[in-house]
Amino acid sequence: MSFWKDTVRDVRLFQRGWRWGHRAQVPRSAEPFVPQAETTVFDNEWSRKPAARAVREVAQAGLEAVFRSQVKTQVEGLDVLERLDGPVIFVANHASHLDTPLILLSLPDAWRRKTAVAAAADYFFDTWWRAVGSSLVFNTLPIDRRGGALANAPGEVLADGWSLVVFPEGTRSKDGTVGRFRSGAAYLAIEYGVPVVPIAHRGTYAAMPRGVNWPGKDSSSGGRRQLTVRFGEPLRPAEGESMREFAPRIRAAVARLLDEDATDWYASMRRAAESRTPDPAGEEIAEWRKVWAATESPDPEPDKIRAWRS
Repeated sequence: MSFWKDTVRDVRLFQRGWRWGHRAQVPRSAEPFVPQAETTVFDNEWSRKPAARAVREVAQAGLEAVFRSQVKTQVEGLDVLERLDGPVIFVANHASHLDTPLILLSLPDAWRRKTAVAAAADYFFDTWWRAVGSSLVFNTLPIDRRGGALANAPGEVLADGWSLVVFPEGTRSKDGTVGRFRSGAAYLAIEYGVPVVPIAHRGTYAAMPRGVNWPGKDSSSGGRRQLTVRFGEPLRPAEGESMREFAPRIRAAVARLLDEDATDWYASMRRAAESRTPDPAGEEIAEWRKVWAATESPDPEPDKIRAWRS
């Protein structure tokens, strides 16, 4: 009996001393400081060359056929682009991987062909096949969230006449609400004199939230999920306006568009004039309640609008 007790004790001692996962035995706080090596983000300038653009045209035609077969879309506000020559910075809320195809496929062809998408380098460019695929299909531009060196700076792309889709939240929403906007888009708009076109969309979280790899069906009807996307009036920084002052204005414009999409234009404009636009971050409630609310697809024609039109 003592033999087995001694064996179990030895195994436990061995387990405690074993370097699981080859972790260092010296605490990180006691290790000498070593500067992090600077990494260069994947160079995909080739994706904006004529050959890649021709391949993308074919790929997006196939993508659109699949996209339309899985979801229903309603697009509003595209007339604002008729008064712009480009390039512009499209700024949108971010809730799902469906956001990028929704925005790109909603744009007129002439705009879509000259629009790149800012994408997280540590996610979309971590492997060669994902980097090549996203560059070819969506014309993604790597944005390094970890401080690496950019091979293609967003400003260079704007200077070359390309518009840019930016998701200022930096990552997809965990609960369907809108998070804090970073100031990168505001900085680019001020630095390069490019207008910002705010975009608000709803329904992508309900159709394909985090952890889901394919759009789901509407639980009530069993049919395709409804997505809505709305383009707002272009914003330009005022003379002397800093990016810290301009960034909240961009977020407020997206918030008003979300309010308009959920109700109607007149009511949303009245609330905006009275500084009563609902915060898209939602109320201070439990996260599961926010998730539950966001799983409902938007009604493309709210009851009050339907009644007014009938």
